Amino acid sequence: MTVTLRPRVSFREFAARAWQIIAPLTINGLIIAGATLVLVVPLGSSPNMLALRAGDVAPADITAPHSITYISKIQTDAARAAAIANTSEVFDPPDSRITRQQIARARQTLDYISSVRADEFAKPQQKINDLAALADAAVSPVIANALITLSDSEWTAVQNETASVIERALSSQIRADRIQETKNRLPALVSVNLTEAQAEVVTALATAYIIPNSLVNQSATKAARDTARDAVTPISQSFVKEQIIVNRGRIITEADIEALNAFNLLRPEQRWQTVASNLLAVLISAALFGVYMIRFNAAYFTSARLMIYFGLIFILFLLAARFMVPGRTVLPFLFPSAAFAMLVAVALGTNVAVITSVIMAALVGVLADGRLDVTIYVAMGGIVAALMLGKAERLNAFFWAGLAAAAANSGIILVFRLVDQNSDAFGIATLLAASLINGAISASATLVLFFLLGNIFDITTSLQLIELARPNHPLLQFMLRQAPGTYQHSLQVANLAEQAAERIGANTTLVRVGALFHDVGKSAYPEYFIENQITKENPHDAFPPDVSAEHIINHVRDGMKMAAKHRLPSVIRACIAEHHGDSITYFQYQRALKMVNGDETKVAKEKFRYPGPKPRSKETALLMLADGCEAKSRSDLPRNVEDIEKIVKFVFDLRLSTSQLDECNITMHELRLAQISFVETLKGFFHARLKYPEEIMPPQVKEEDAGRSR
Repeated sequence: MTVTLRPRVSFREFAARAWQIIAPLTINGLIIAGATLVLVVPLGSSPNMLALRAGDVAPADITAPHSITYISKIQTDAARAAAIANTSEVFDPPDSRITRQQIARARQTLDYISSVRADEFAKPQQKINDLAALADAAVSPVIANALITLSDSEWTAVQNETASVIERALSSQIRADRIQETKNRLPALVSVNLTEAQAEVVTALATAYIIPNSLVNQSATKAARDTARDAVTPISQSFVKEQIIVNRGRIITEADIEALNAFNLLRPEQRWQTVASNLLAVLISAALFGVYMIRFNAAYFTSARLMIYFGLIFILFLLAARFMVPGRTVLPFLFPSAAFAMLVAVALGTNVAVITSVIMAALVGVLADGRLDVTIYVAMGGIVAALMLGKAERLNAFFWAGLAAAAANSGIILVFRLVDQNSDAFGIATLLAASLINGAISASATLVLFFLLGNIFDITTSLQLIELARPNHPLLQFMLRQAPGTYQHSLQVANLAEQAAERIGANTTLVRVGALFHDVGKSAYPEYFIENQITKENPHDAFPPDVSAEHIINHVRDGMKMAAKHRLPSVIRACIAEHHGDSITYFQYQRALKMVNGDETKVAKEKFRYPGPKPRSKETALLMLADGCEAKSRSDLPRNVEDIEKIVKFVFDLRLSTSQLDECNITMHELRLAQISFVETLKGFFHARLKYPEEIMPPQVKEEDAGRSR
């Protein structure tokens, strides 16, 4: 049985791997904890605050710490409720259809009574029982007896008078609350020509058909009550310093609670539902952010510097929202969400800024008690600013982004406020002014904060990179004077790498600037590098292979020293350190092998190896490949496209076979695109030229030259 032993892992390697796992978890855990504390823990509370509710007994006299005047919502609402209650219902005019309907029903009843009276076969008691069974009219036995004892002429008079009384009664307005009053007035409407007995029968029959003919107009009533409510002006409540707000021993009312809150004397009540809701919001936001970054920007979790930077600004802006948003009217619209988005965009990219703007808006919405207008306002401002900022290659890009955010925010305000019946022109104008101020604050805050935080966390913007790429940079000027060949080589490498970076979607500005500085270390000893050797003498011919390799390898170390002296950002120093990876100086290594007849055991390979590290980004990987392609093409001098393709393929295959690209996130598809780009660019460097015919010097020029020679 064959046993395969795993290579032992050193403590340093184990610690490095553990840190790669522990660091992201720790930092992101701290970010989540910080966000939770900001959302959950009451801010601005002190031990002197009171824990009181409406219905509690005041433990002592509570006095006003300072003078104040505020709008009392409770008193205002009470006044508006009283105004609504004091507004009477609005009734429609009497409905003639009801009059006709009731008279028709009454005639049906009268016809039935006539049929009962005319029944010759029914006994008087049977007739009384039939009349008592009437559904519409409640006929008492006394009235029923009177009905069957009336003569025909008297009954005819009663019928006519009953219909007439109903008509006269229903001709006036009858409301539901006054129906009994109308029924009580019916005897006065009966003709005096009838006997007392007839009048009593008419009243009894007509009473059953008196119903309300004027109904409540709901819409008109609501409009009247709304008008009365709106006519109530907000009620102010004032307290002077040392005035007693609540006397000791008195039951605390809702108005007292309002006054104490106006002075910020009450400790905020935290319900477990609120705490749980806010914690859940933070966890959902963290999960969304984590999934997005793992899926589209996994390199984020390998940089503790970037994680701390993001966590710091995230907590900072969330804390600002905690002070500006809850319970405020105008301040939420001054919250600089665009500044947060731009600070994220310059460090982590536009896409990350967009998703984090959405997350920040959701959490601000939680602070704003779910207000949709504030949530969309914050989200839109951040998204538009991030998209407008782009690569931030100009200083005015920040101000244009702030202006675009202000315009977008103004649009959101108009969308929500124009349809709000409670909004007035002054209120809308105030919010629009706040949105414009917000844009200016966001642009200014971004520049100030990034100037501070960018230096602390060594984060470089495209604007800073462009400044570094200026030809008058002291280090570039030094290289131009000391090592002009290296300078020209760097320019060619920059062109190669930049075109390839654009092809695969990498940072073109970073790769170009990194290429300009990647060989700056050669300017310390330019004579050791062939592109700077004017004469045919090569100092390496006099060096042993290991010494020669040391001089060549040292250009990386010298470049790092120069970069540190001139405070070049870490992304540029990475280009200097990684553009050779940990490859070996092939030419010197082969010389050393040749001197020992190819015995590799007699050659210390590590003496010929660059210090590394290997490229850890797409940009430094492209730089390594471009550097190799440019150098080999200059030495091989390709004569056609096929030669160029062979050179490029050789360099790519060599870097892949020696595992130089194992630590960067470049894909094989991107490498293929870069290879095509290199070939196309090199075709322009080594294009064929026409051979011009030899020029013949004019005779007069020859004579002049001859005269000068004399």
